[in-house]
Amino acid sequence: MILAGDVGGTNTRLGIFSADGKTQIRVEIYPSKAHKSFEEIAKKFLKAGSEKPARGCVGVAGPVIDGRCEATNLPWKLDAKKIGKDLGIKSFALQNDLASVAIGSMHASRRKLALLQGNAPPDKSGTNIAVIAAGTGLGEAFLIWDGEKHVACATEGGHVDFAPRNKLEIELLEFMQKRVGGRVSFERIVSGPGLGNLYDFFRDAVGVGETQAAADAVERAQDRNALVTELALTGKSKPAQRAVELFGSLYGSEAANLALKTLATGGVFVAGGIAATLQPLLKSGPFMKSFLDKGRMSALLAKIPVAIVLDSAVGLQGSALTAANAE
Repeated sequence: MILAGDVGGTNTRLGIFSADGKTQIRVEIYPSKAHKSFEEIAKKFLKAGSEKPARGCVGVAGPVIDGRCEATNLPWKLDAKKIGKDLGIKSFALQNDLASVAIGSMHASRRKLALLQGNAPPDKSGTNIAVIAAGTGLGEAFLIWDGEKHVACATEGGHVDFAPRNKLEIELLEFMQKRVGGRVSFERIVSGPGLGNLYDFFRDAVGVGETQAAADAVERAQDRNALVTELALTGKSKPAQRAVELFGSLYGSEAANLALKTLATGGVFVAGGIAATLQPLLKSGPFMKSFLDKGRMSALLAKIPVAIVLDSAVGLQGSALTAANAE
């Protein structure tokens, strides 16, 4: 059996899978920040069952170098050799969480995909495929075709410089520079926390009027970023609506940037809970408009399939498949 994991800044998902990585046996979700380490969660998970996994793989949000990772949005340091030894798992690996998502997306069922462009999901052979996911942070990866199969390639592309395209976005850059004290990355805006930043920008800097009820609700909210999304979708807050609209535009622009950089003519998978929640707006709103607004490359991008991945466990599945295929 296989122990598979998907470590994010908000939640850590752990699952037991069959030896081929295809069948899910048991899954649990834990709040990441409520635990001191990954090992603490993993031991709790394994103790709750009777399974004895021989292989394991965990996708973690952060750069994985030589089997080690210092998580980007968690105070955790993970070491594959140490974790494997502590858990009694002979073959254990760490990989970037978007590499896991990329592999899992390739195996997602058609009913778990929502097409934004094209008549079929991203191609599964012969071409490169890009994967982008906004969540606690902004993850980016791609699948490169090596002549026989797709190979998942991790990146830290979400941390590239935010590049404004117009006067409003220049004002946003200046607003964010003051907020973070300097350089602004795409992740600061295209992410869950980024939605909150955009809401504050429209309400406090642009001066979009807000109702007292909505302002009070945002102030009291345990998860203000999720509430901003809810207020936008229900039409109860104009700053929230403007925030979600610009979020979609910037998300689409960066998805296209990734597609161009990786020449992902096979397609783009858009994963993460935010995309699934905003599915109707991404399809009919500014996401695809920005995706196609790339000057001389617009015609190329218009031919690329784009699909939202609706399966929240896709990263977990990708980790399981990685462990199953490890030599």
